[in-house]
Amino acid sequence: MARQQSQMPKRRVVSPDALTRAMLDSLALRVRYALGPRDNNGHHKLRPADYGFVPPANPRATKSVCDKLRPILAAEATALFRAGIAAGMTSLFEDGSTPKYIWAVDADGEVYEAKTHPPDVVYHGYRLGEDETEMRR
Repeated sequence: MARQQSQMPKRRVVSPDALTRAMLDSLALRVRYALGPRDNNGHHKLRPADYGFVPPANPRATKSVCDKLRPILAAEATALFRAGIAAGMTSLFEDGSTPKYIWAVDADGEVYEAKTHPPDVVYHGYRLGEDETEMRR
């Protein structure tokens, strides 16, 4: 599968030869997916599922929602996040740092993006909409 690139330089999938397995393994140990109210505020959720938000969800019109098509349970979101790291579907990062973006594709072919603000290690995720055809491809 060809990796498409965004027009934004920091929002590009790195080439497969830019990362070593050791870098990806180290990254997987240092980062985590936002699970619940202490990490996340529900702006990307229509259906709160098992995230424990109070109020249950607070979607914003300006935000992409991860569960527009179906509920995404925390375990699935975490598994997608981990699969994206394992596949090397990240933006550029140096060994010991964190990438701004991590991408994953679910069993139905839906593309999800997890984002943080380096050097933060907690990521929140959302589904890429139909308007992001290049990144979805």
